[in-house]
Amino acid sequence: MLNTTNKKGFTVVELLIALAISSILLAAVAFAFQSSIMNYSENEDIFKTINSSRQALCRITSQLRTAEAVDPCTPSNQCIFLTPDGQTLTYDYRSADNKLYLVSGGSDYLLCDNVTAMTFTNDTFIDAASLLNVRSVQISMTVQNGNIENTISAASVIRRNLN
Repeated sequence: MLNTTNKKGFTVVELLIALAISSILLAAVAFAFQSSIMNYSENEDIFKTINSSRQALCRITSQLRTAEAVDPCTPSNQCIFLTPDGQTLTYDYRSADNKLYLVSGGSDYLLCDNVTAMTFTNDTFIDAASLLNVRSVQISMTVQNGNIENTISAASVIRRNLN
């Protein structure tokens, strides 16, 4: 007769159960790792979109602060102004392709894409010569990446028109 009390080791059933549990745990870890990679990629895309829009707003506001004059009669999707060196610059949001462009010297330069809405709001006043001038410009930009939408805003006072 066989003596089963002196045998050491695992039975085949115990090994199969251990293998099943290990494979379930490895599958869970792999799923969590894959989800983490996808989440990182989405966050990186969102960061790039928001960073691009912030850089565009920074550029616009810094140029507006030193502008000689801002056209008070532009539509809300454009901002046209004269720089100190006499150059006319236009920031133009085009809803057809969801992009913000800088128009200078007849050329269009892409500043930011994934823009779903953008408005330029001019604060105007009438000066001593009875001319309509822009005192400040408020800018609101909405960018979207995937299902995430963010709105950022900025304002710039035209230093030449401070009264």
